[in-house]
Amino acid sequence: MTVSSDAVIELRDATKSYPGGVHALRRVNLTVEEGELLAVVGPSGSGKSTMLNVMGTLDKPTTGTVRVAGYDVSELSDSRLSALRARHIGFVFQHFHLAAGRDAVDNVADGLLYAGVPLKERRTRAREALAKVRLDHRCSHTPNELSGGEKQRVAIARALVGDPRLLLADEPTGALDTASGEIVMELLHELNASGTTICVITHDNEIADSLPRRVRFKDGEIVSDTRSGARSASCTEEVGS
Repeated sequence: MTVSSDAVIELRDATKSYPGGVHALRRVNLTVEEGELLAVVGPSGSGKSTMLNVMGTLDKPTTGTVRVAGYDVSELSDSRLSALRARHIGFVFQHFHLAAGRDAVDNVADGLLYAGVPLKERRTRAREALAKVRLDHRCSHTPNELSGGEKQRVAIARALVGDPRLLLADEPTGALDTASGEIVMELLHELNASGTTICVITHDNEIADSLPRRVRFKDGEIVSDTRSGARSASCTEEVGS
């Protein structure tokens, strides 16, 4: 199969249904292009968490098509899908999921465990990733020695260490105080400016409004898709297409 696409993620008529007539996603159409910084925003129960799972290939749609880096995920075996996910997608979660008793370097290096990278190189790349998130001075610290904001930055470094095309950040400031949350969002802007494609899943309209693109969900559907600046019109045309 030949793959050539500037799109990192493409969803076409993606639906996710559950027994009992529950439709978490309803014919969703969305394209995320290389280098974008966007929010998927909506209240609890709107479908944004299901959207995260589908975009991250953690779950497959009931109907419709999902492509990651041009590959139709429905055509991939579980092993190939896992390899695609490991190569192209990094995940950041609200509650960090760091291993207690392991320092920042080893927590970040664990992001390369299944990539066949030797331990020495894993640790070297982990230190480089920690420097990107401005934590090179905290490499030897364990999670209990780090603040909440620092833990989230370690988690971001772990997501980045494999150099993914897309970073999916699920409520990245949800467990942080305001000041730490602002630092994390500033960091995500910096990472995007250096070329990382980032999608932030959030219920927080203030965070969403600070990003260049806002994809708003309600009842499993995209109700608006807008960009700051001149590209907003071309973006909103895709809603409901």
